[in-house]
Amino acid sequence: MDVLNRQFKDVVILGGGPSGLSAGHVLSESGSNVLVIERQARVGGLAKTIEHNGFRFDLGGHRFITGNKQLESLVREILGGDLLVVDRSSKIVLNGKLYDYPISIRNALSRLGLRTSIRLVADYLSEQIRKHFIKTPIISLEDWVVRHFGRSLFNVFFKEYSEKVWGVPCDRIAKEWVAKRIKGLSLGVAIRGAFSRTESRRLRTLANQFLYPPLGIGQICDNLQVRIDRIGQVMTDTSVIGINHADNEIQSVMVQNAGGIHEYSGSEFISSIPLTVLVQLLNPQPPAEILQAAASLLFRDLVVVTVMLDRERVTDQTWMYIPDQAVPFGRFHEPKNWSARMAPEGKTHLVVEYFCFSGDAIWTATDAALEQRTVSELSRMGFIEPDEVFDSAVLRIPKAYPLFEVDYIQKQKCIVEYLERFSNLELVGRGGQFEYYNTDHAMESGIAAAEAIRARLALPFAIETPVLVS
Repeated sequence: MDVLNRQFKDVVILGGGPSGLSAGHVLSESGSNVLVIERQARVGGLAKTIEHNGFRFDLGGHRFITGNKQLESLVREILGGDLLVVDRSSKIVLNGKLYDYPISIRNALSRLGLRTSIRLVADYLSEQIRKHFIKTPIISLEDWVVRHFGRSLFNVFFKEYSEKVWGVPCDRIAKEWVAKRIKGLSLGVAIRGAFSRTESRRLRTLANQFLYPPLGIGQICDNLQVRIDRIGQVMTDTSVIGINHADNEIQSVMVQNAGGIHEYSGSEFISSIPLTVLVQLLNPQPPAEILQAAASLLFRDLVVVTVMLDRERVTDQTWMYIPDQAVPFGRFHEPKNWSARMAPEGKTHLVVEYFCFSGDAIWTATDAALEQRTVSELSRMGFIEPDEVFDSAVLRIPKAYPLFEVDYIQKQKCIVEYLERFSNLELVGRGGQFEYYNTDHAMESGIAAAEAIRARLALPFAIETPVLVS
């Protein structure tokens, strides 16, 4: 391997998403010589905003919401106060009817009919009584939802959509995923939330407003890059091809770009690249059981099809969720409803998400076939007319979501415990920690890593960083 140059950096960060860039910002503002390495041409990772012929769109839409007021203040400062407050209003499209999401009991009663609604509530009450007499373990998403909502509501609102998103049966999806995503929510809480604003505000899941940058969620990462580049460096279009270690320390990383192969050594390293990829890049290789655990942890991939329309607006909603298995995509959103600046005047666009596995029929379909299928389905459901579509864009996003199968925790723990032996390595972000993080959680994980490194390197506290919350 011919190495063109070797350089030393205080901190080398693998991955230029929200977590890696947040870490880089904190450390560079403290005077550290930081290098961020990003495989893509632009920073942002999953929290990237794409520009296409005058339209802007995120990779699926990323609202910013946090209970951490100091993190919110930091984001406002990074954006120069340029943040919108957006009302959240989402719908589930089911059997030709629109249901509120999160589930509103009053709305469900009116849409499902009295008989079905009575059965839902009866199943819920029966489950509440049953759990006091029969103690059954909760292992899967199916177990958790049935326990908290009842079997009927699980079948109506959760089963099809969850299996469409994850590509595996609900009894194979770990309970930890749904418990984290809708923590504290049950049918009883949903009923109270339907009639009580206080109860609704109490739960993050039921938040009725969120923050959003006017030019898309990617504004946050773009601005972080600018700040890091003042002191350190963000290197894009650069792939990590090897990670050298010895004596329980990371020594250097090997990277490749158009300029050739380079080696960067450092005092500290942060990784937000997928945990499974990181393990495979280590030199010397980890033990076989670590490689085997990494190989068995899976990710769900994503294909985003955006169609541009010659009309002012399609819906007034934040998201539209499509559980029906006969429809190949899982949800769509209209960026113009998040910020008017996301589309040219008089035009709009829909961002449609296909959840898939790399190599399957969706992933390998041609762009033209995906556009045609998308337009056909949206037209069939009554959202658009085919002749309104004048442009489109198709993007494939590998390893978008960690797939939390029922035994994932043991595998994740095995890998993380092995990597913890490296005294100068921090894992951050959704892929880096194999956690389902929102943007705020990803940023918090990066900041926590930066704080740990600042303490080890005795760096000055040049900026006030958020108080981290669990």
